Amino acid sequence: MQGPTQPVCQVGVPCSKPAANVQLLFMRRGATVKVRTDARGRYSIRIARGAYTVELVPKRTIGRGVEPRSFTAHGMSQRLDFDVDTGIR
Repeated sequence: MQGPTQPVCQVGVPCSKPAANVQLLFMRRGATVKVRTDARGRYSIRIARGAYTVELVPKRTIGRGVEPRSFTAHGMSQRLDFDVDTGIR
């Protein structure tokens, strides 16, 4: 998901939306894997077990970027949702 999508969020009006066509970079021990989200903000990758850091490509100069910035892959199917801060305030 990405948000906020407007400067002032209102009750009953979504203030975030799927992070469509966003490129994520997964890094571990110098190796990198890139993936792009689809139009609904979904992605799927196969990676080895271990600790990874995550970045947006290209890096954004406003907002906090992507969160969480790190995670551990456990070697089985797992779901991990990311939030992309748009920097709108």
